[in-house]
Amino acid sequence: MAIKRNKRFHAEVATSALSDIMFFLLLFFLIISTLSNPNVIKMDLPKPAEKVSPVQDKVVPTAIITENNMYFILPNEKEADARPLDQMKDKLISEVTNSGQMKLKIAGHRKADYDAIFQVLALAENNGWTPSLAYAK
Repeated sequence: MAIKRNKRFHAEVATSALSDIMFFLLLFFLIISTLSNPNVIKMDLPKPAEKVSPVQDKVVPTAIITENNMYFILPNEKEADARPLDQMKDKLISEVTNSGQMKLKIAGHRKADYDAIFQVLALAENNGWTPSLAYAK
């Protein structure tokens, strides 16, 4: 006589509760690890009695080429001081040398000739300066 089983045993594990527990354990250890050592970043702050001097970056001289291919130098000149490159070359050399950075910003009007811009680039390259191009309105 054969005995048949109608019910089979299925081994299943519900993993949704397990993932919730793992998430809570992760949060618990993250919070505990940050609270256990609060002095991770040490900062040397000035005392209230100390006088702190403001930091000022050196200004990079900027050669501006106007719409009619005239030149002026920022930050000391205005557009009214614009003149041809021959007259401003010595002033530009002294400005870059006095800045101590050997950098020159070049900004040209969108209607300025490419030749006018390339003349300043050539001057920068001949003197060993690092030029950077900017756009002026």
